[in-house]
Amino acid sequence: MSLTHALIARGTTVLVEHATGSAELKPDVWQDRLIHYVSSNGVVYLVMADDSVGRRMPFAFLADLERRFTAQYDSDDIVSAGAHSAEDFESELSKLMHQYTTAPPADPLRQAQSDLNNVKDIMVQNIDSILQRGERLDLLVDKTDTLAGQAYAFRRGARAVRRQQWWKNIRIMALTGVVGFVSRASKLSRCVC
Repeated sequence: MSLTHALIARGTTVLVEHATGSAELKPDVWQDRLIHYVSSNGVVYLVMADDSVGRRMPFAFLADLERRFTAQYDSDDIVSAGAHSAEDFESELSKLMHQYTTAPPADPLRQAQSDLNNVKDIMVQNIDSILQRGERLDLLVDKTDTLAGQAYAFRRGARAVRRQQWWKNIRIMALTGVVGFVSRASKLSRCVC
């Protein structure tokens, strides 16, 4: 049980109280429980809880208890109330204790912590994805550099082949010119008429 005892008092007068389980308090029961209280306008709202539940849940319970109690009783009723005069509120107190013990409302800080952890996990995944993309980009850059080097070598080779073909064409034209000149000269030498 997380919340074991709760009470609302004005000064030294207990207006309403509720205990879960055995109402008898033994000295050894106090060792692993903590008492949390809030005092507002002369009214004390008190709850005893296991020390394992921390501080947030009991104080959230007390804030909810104060809100519900002041909604049901106005300040004049509270000031004029006698001992155990708010016993009709015990059922509400019992329900509230049961609610906070079995299914406490979400703690905003823990929810924020959980959301932050989720965001952190997503960011780590995104960073891993970016790093993998970066590695792929590095590989792509390396391949691009290799391709650029091969393109330069191809251009150089193509230029050399073009020059060779040009010189080959020049030689063929020169040879054709020489053969043509020689054949023309031989025809002229025969025809010296």
